[in-house]
Amino acid sequence: MAETEYVQEPLAGFDPGAGGIDPALPLYATTFVVVDLETTGGAPDGGGITEIGAVKVRGGEELGVLATLVNPGVPIPPFITVLTGITQAMLVPAPPIEQVLPSFLEFVTDAVLVAHNAPYDVGFLKAACAKHGYRWPNPRVLDTAALARRVLTRDEVPNRKLGTLAAYFRTATQPTHRALDDAKATVDVLHGLIARLAGHRVDTVGDAIEFARAVTPTQRRKRHLAEGLPKAPGVYIFRAADDRPLYVGTSGDIATRVRSYFTAAEKRARISEMLAAAERVEAVECAHALEAEVRELRLIGAHAPPYNRRSKFPERMLWLKLTDGPYPRLSVVRAIAPGDTAYLGPFSSRRAAELAAAGFHDAVPLRQCTHRLSLRTVTPACALAELGRCPAPCEHRISPEEYDLRAVAPFRTATTSDPRPVVDALLARIDALSGAQRYEEAAVARSRLAAVLRATVRMQRLTALTGIAELAAARPAARGGWELALVRHGRLAGAGVSPPGVHPRPTIAAIRSTAETVLPGHGPVPCASAEETERILSWLERPETRLVEMSSGWASPVAGAARFRDLLSKAENAASHQSSTERP
Repeated sequence: MAETEYVQEPLAGFDPGAGGIDPALPLYATTFVVVDLETTGGAPDGGGITEIGAVKVRGGEELGVLATLVNPGVPIPPFITVLTGITQAMLVPAPPIEQVLPSFLEFVTDAVLVAHNAPYDVGFLKAACAKHGYRWPNPRVLDTAALARRVLTRDEVPNRKLGTLAAYFRTATQPTHRALDDAKATVDVLHGLIARLAGHRVDTVGDAIEFARAVTPTQRRKRHLAEGLPKAPGVYIFRAADDRPLYVGTSGDIATRVRSYFTAAEKRARISEMLAAAERVEAVECAHALEAEVRELRLIGAHAPPYNRRSKFPERMLWLKLTDGPYPRLSVVRAIAPGDTAYLGPFSSRRAAELAAAGFHDAVPLRQCTHRLSLRTVTPACALAELGRCPAPCEHRISPEEYDLRAVAPFRTATTSDPRPVVDALLARIDALSGAQRYEEAAVARSRLAAVLRATVRMQRLTALTGIAELAAARPAARGGWELALVRHGRLAGAGVSPPGVHPRPTIAAIRSTAETVLPGHGPVPCASAEETERILSWLERPETRLVEMSSGWASPVAGAARFRDLLSKAENAASHQSSTERP
């Protein structure tokens, strides 16, 4: 086939867990099948292959050869005949590709597939398998052209064509645009490149495949930071030269996850900047994934690493609460006091809190002015009273008792138990606006309904767990035994794993004896961030999790907000659909 400069694209068949080859296998012990195809040209469509040449090698020793012409079933373009010397007459008696594939697929079993400009050859082979009903084995793939671009400089070779590399490495067989000759030349090129990889500290097949991909000089220079880390669940911390935490992450396999930051799969600009400043990686092993997630949240909250975007400031919670005094109103505050009894939250942003407040204002006649009202002194009413949107308590047009019944009580009830009156009022408003063809206003009311439901469902869900003084739960571990968690007032107080074949209760007792002391507090998240409690809730609600012990019952209100989850999903889906259709 014609030698052209080929821009390396992600290999469609590349899967880091593919082919059954351990990525940690040393290169000298790896079986390679070096393949080359001749084709009729054009794009892979399941045909077009005219010749296959493949050589199996390991440790520099040739183990086998597969070579055959292939009848493509279509005429060969004249320029291909001129280039390769393969004529139509040579291909007439040759077997079609569907007869060749079984032998070829058996030949590449348990081997790393190597080709020069691999996406081209792999693309034709995968298309042929798909067309004729053969399962592509998805082997690991190493591209010698891409590898040469990383290993050899422009001063050494002007380009990375196979002929140029064959001349540079003085291969025993010269490329001739015939499949077997080109495959044999590629074998010698591969061995020459592997010899050069030693200087880059690349000695395993996984490292070689990643090295061939487009990693930055910083990733290549700093990849030693991933060495010596545990293959266990936990938290990893990238630290700067002055020991400042730059980035905190979590994984079920710390070593594998950190190694991924130094591969071509990592393309985030901020992570590249972080890697340039990082000097070491610290690992904190954890009992299981839940403990790792919680520790990650706490570390991010404590140190606010500059390259973490999420969960940086878990303490920055906002609340929507009723003010004290006559004729209460809704106010967005940063904290709730022990004496506060009517509130909703926490909210992660002021916008979310204000959207929920607008929903309550649409549903119940809570005043919106910020004046401090008196039961003896009258204050002039605002425009909302004239529009019928406020009962004008400022002018004493409504008694405190009636105001409490019509405006305050629905808010209290919605937050602690049943939001039905608020939901019904908002649904009626949406129907009225839609009936009047005021669809944009109806969409605004719908978003306010979603904000109210989202907040009430969340708070009641959090409150149900944080009201329990102690809860012990177990979940089957992947390798046998049980993952154990001790939760106190919604905070993870202890974690561990009981060994396979051993009853978990002794381990729970040991965890309890060393667990963190957690005192009760006020509000739905008194002892931990809302994110931490929600991570714990997600873990507890999985079907495989078992509740072992509880100090009190775990329950939600019978007529609580949770029964409106389907309505909330419909409102959110409708808003998402509207947003997608309005994008230019």
